[in-house]
Amino acid sequence: MGDWRRPLSDDAQQRVAAARDKCRVLYEGRLTPHRSCGIAIAETFGLPSAAYQALRRGGITGEGECGSVVAGRLVLGQLLGDPDPTGPVTPALRAASEEYADLWPVRLDLGPCPDGVICNALTARFADFTGADRAAFCAALASEVAALVAEVLVRNGVDPDVPPIDGLDWSPPGGWPTPRRAGSDLSGESPRGTRDG
Repeated sequence: MGDWRRPLSDDAQQRVAAARDKCRVLYEGRLTPHRSCGIAIAETFGLPSAAYQALRRGGITGEGECGSVVAGRLVLGQLLGDPDPTGPVTPALRAASEEYADLWPVRLDLGPCPDGVICNALTARFADFTGADRAAFCAALASEVAALVAEVLVRNGVDPDVPPIDGLDWSPPGGWPTPRRAGSDLSGESPRGTRDG
């Protein structure tokens, strides 16, 4: 389990803030073409995003869970899961997933939604799904999920990469975090994160 008692280091705070800011830029589509919520979250951490397309608007139909919430789970799985498809759930993934499941309902502002996190229920209050108010709501959800995923990773000893946006001359207000050491992760075998102690 992550250490949630200690304050975040300056580097950790920078990673969390950069994840939030980058995801917002990717989702909003003002400085770069718009990405759907899941794709914005995957790209925030430099992950391949093709499969995240299916998370758009709650599994395309609107009847599925919020794509941002699901994307957060998937990013944790990509970064902390066993690369062996027949391997067991890693202790790091189990711990981070439990923490994420406990925290997203508290941290995300879902508004007045008695039906959980089904996309259509979350967005029903917006008369126009393509309108600015709904887009701002979903941009906030996606960016807060990215920040929460970054914090869960950091508190579990993994410094996530939050690489710059290709082709965009923009930096988050706090700057880009130092890239993690190439070729290292929890096991020291692949470039998925670094231990911070």
